[in-house]
Amino acid sequence: MFQTKSIRRHLREVRNNLASRLFNTRYGRDLLINSIGPRVQTMTLDCGDHIMSFSPSDYIGKKIFRKGHFEREHVNRLLGVLKERSLLQQGTTLLELGGNIGTQTVYFALSGQFARIVSVEPDPRNFDLLRTNIMQNRLGHRVTLVNCAAGESQGEIDFFQHQNNHGKSSASRQNASDCKIIVPVKPVGSILAEAGTNPDDVGLVWMDIEGYEPLACRSMQALFARKVPLYMEFSPAFYGPDQSAAFVQYLAEFYDDCLIFRDNDSTSAKVREIPVNEIQFDVLLFDAAI
Repeated sequence: MFQTKSIRRHLREVRNNLASRLFNTRYGRDLLINSIGPRVQTMTLDCGDHIMSFSPSDYIGKKIFRKGHFEREHVNRLLGVLKERSLLQQGTTLLELGGNIGTQTVYFALSGQFARIVSVEPDPRNFDLLRTNIMQNRLGHRVTLVNCAAGESQGEIDFFQHQNNHGKSSASRQNASDCKIIVPVKPVGSILAEAGTNPDDVGLVWMDIEGYEPLACRSMQALFARKVPLYMEFSPAFYGPDQSAAFVQYLAEFYDDCLIFRDNDSTSAKVREIPVNEIQFDVLLFDAAI
């Protein structure tokens, strides 16, 4: 009897050891995160220099669990480019439009490059996690959170919550399963005023708002007049050909130069040359004369 229990205990130890080794690999973590059922609403992961809470059913959450971060290399790449071109000034404010659950917010804060961050996120699901992640990383004294959409005028808009990728929620319905809610929308000037931020203090705008960029940019004239560097996701697939062309023309009224990012490559271009026949890419607008 004792020998049977000893064998069982040994087998359990072997099993647990093998499982531990498996789940410590990227493949194993992928198996584990995809096997978690809907009862688990939130998970919190030690990511090394910070902790991050997320939904295990969400695309971004799965990425964080597998890799320990979500596109942190994009933040590092951008900061490197800004430093190389002398476009990054210490002590300025970062305006982040589309804060999601706070991944990039935390990365920017940990970089130490900004005195303050104003992070704007309309989706209440994301905003709750954004607030949690800022507070549990003790960044509340540097990060101001605003729960609304950024647009051309103040009011309310229809907002569609993507069920599998909360980062794809937007003002445009993408799938029949999207859940429609109403969210407040405010011009960027009003957002900064309510956050107690002088537009002259903004040193960078980071924007990823799933197709609403043209309308948000219409309320950024004060920032554009100062040639504040603007990094955003540019999505002709959302805008359509006519609105894409009009958007490029509008941006070219303020900026001359840009860098277009596709995967791991970047291409210098004039803003008026931004392509309007591609699906989506990232672009950094700046004034090369600064």
